[in-house]
Amino acid sequence: MTVFFVVLAAAAGTLLAQRQGVEAVTGALLSAGELIALVIPLVVIAIVMAAYAQALLPREIVERWLGRDAGWRGLFIAIAAGAVTPGGPFMAFPLVVGLRAVGASLPICITYLTAWSVLGIQRILVWELPFFGVDFVVLRLLVSLPLPLIAGVTAQWLGEPVRR
Repeated sequence: MTVFFVVLAAAAGTLLAQRQGVEAVTGALLSAGELIALVIPLVVIAIVMAAYAQALLPREIVERWLGRDAGWRGLFIAIAAGAVTPGGPFMAFPLVVGLRAVGASLPICITYLTAWSVLGIQRILVWELPFFGVDFVVLRLLVSLPLPLIAGVTAQWLGEPVRR
């Protein structure tokens, strides 16, 4: 996968140099460096937080509430947690990795990430309401509300049975 992206970046850089000159490539590389400087600390902090979550959360509790036998209760906990988790993928993805490592089931993790991506309260308040208004947000939420549950139930159906 890394080789693919290195080749893709080299091809894009070559195309940019041919179309807009070496100065455009230099500008793009400087911009990429700024982005890397911004993202690296976030990634490091998120990974450290995931490691803390693994160390702090007892496996028995995670397995009970979010494990294979958590059933519907676990799915609804994952939906609620995903909806209220702030931050971008730098926070949510390492958290899921940490939870998975201490016993959260795959369907629960899928439900959480789906809820985080489509029902995130922070994103709704900060981005959607100001840009799109209440009518848009309410309609989008109505059609998106069942998606995390559908994703979790489907994941259970494909890999793990739903327990009641």
